[in-house]
Amino acid sequence: MALAPFYDSHLLEAGCDEAGRGCLAGPVCAAAVILPTDFYHPLLNDSKKLSEAHRNLLRPIIEQEAIAFAVSFVDHLEIDRINILKASFKAMHKALDKLNVRPQSLLIDGNRFVPYKKIPHHCMIKGDGRFASIAAASILAKTYRDQKMQQLHKKFPQYGWHQNMGYPTSKHREAVVQYGLSPYHRKTFTCYPKQPELEFLSNV
Repeated sequence: MALAPFYDSHLLEAGCDEAGRGCLAGPVCAAAVILPTDFYHPLLNDSKKLSEAHRNLLRPIIEQEAIAFAVSFVDHLEIDRINILKASFKAMHKALDKLNVRPQSLLIDGNRFVPYKKIPHHCMIKGDGRFASIAAASILAKTYRDQKMQQLHKKFPQYGWHQNMGYPTSKHREAVVQYGLSPYHRKTFTCYPKQPELEFLSNV
């Protein structure tokens, strides 16, 4: 199914999405993108449905053809301090702050958002697979965050962040058991594998 080019054709819309919310390490990254209403690319879709090669192909196209775009990070320390949901909203607000064009409406991927500067917003469940501007934002957020995690991987190669990007894969959790937490792990997250509960058997 083709992505909708806009929610309201009479308003200048910014699509917003984030990447890295479920990770054990690293920042959360958000992007805001204002696309022309006639923007089209056959590969444009939710970043999770695209290959890394296609995401990297689309990123410069989005940046070149967007009316405006911005990307922002909130680091692991802030995530631990305010919680990941608030950090995700903060990252989106920071990205919106950086736009050089003020949008008239916001399309937010997900079901919750903190209002931004009295600009009307619409929460769209699975919006990154429904609206072009949110899909574009998902691609920017994902590629910028992946790039950041690949840089951090060079400092701490034992966790395999160049492949898992900080997500809780079994190899990532095993590395945490072996090497402990890095300075970039989110301390408020369950980083260690869950231990099986001990079963106490009665003597009866």
